[in-house]
Amino acid sequence: MSAHHRQLSLQAAAALLIFSLAWPYYYLRATAWDWAPVAAAIGGAAFAAARLTRQPWWWQIIHLLFAPLLWAGLQLQISPLWYLGMFMALFLIFRGAASGQIPLYLSGANTAPRLAALLPRQARMLDIGAGIGSLLLPLGSQRPDLHLSGIENAPLPWLAGWLRTRGKGIAWCWGDLWQHRLAPYQTVYCFLSPAPMIALWHKACQEMHPGALFISKAFPIPGQVPEALAGPAENPVDRLYIYRIPG
Repeated sequence: MSAHHRQLSLQAAAALLIFSLAWPYYYLRATAWDWAPVAAAIGGAAFAAARLTRQPWWWQIIHLLFAPLLWAGLQLQISPLWYLGMFMALFLIFRGAASGQIPLYLSGANTAPRLAALLPRQARMLDIGAGIGSLLLPLGSQRPDLHLSGIENAPLPWLAGWLRTRGKGIAWCWGDLWQHRLAPYQTVYCFLSPAPMIALWHKACQEMHPGALFISKAFPIPGQVPEALAGPAENPVDRLYIYRIPG
């Protein structure tokens, strides 16, 4: 079962549980259903299940708010076309979150200087999940000797990045990171989420040359000890975990 199917199953199980408890209550009292507390209870049950199954924190918030927001939205009597439009907009921006539990994170302004100090001359670097080019553009300005590439699969961020990087000497790619070969790069950088890190590390070890660098911002690789760390210890979200591909 895929990750998003598991999340849908969890939400459905929470709804089924609350419905099974609420039906006897309202039936025996012979009263109409009060959907506001029912929706809140479904959200609470889904949140508790997400906590117990150790889902990422953003999925816990989604499970908590999904049913209450759905009920609140229905009270507004908004045309379904608005919901469709909002869904399409969110999908075009956050496609990675839906397909691979990879939200859109933008690397902070202080990441580029740290990478500029780390990378060897003429290195070929790939930014996985490059967003709108918020890392590659300043890095290219600070280190014009580097051969920089970025890959993104969310349509609107990819388009914004393509427009911003045109004529800047950055190879801007559209595609699935799992289908993109890592062999040509001396360094791979990512700022993704905990979910794909183990699989991505295995892919890097299979495809990249021994001695190449794999750098992850904020999210370490479970079971692997980084060769070095860069960034403040008091702010884990701003830390770089630097790994070297083994021989």
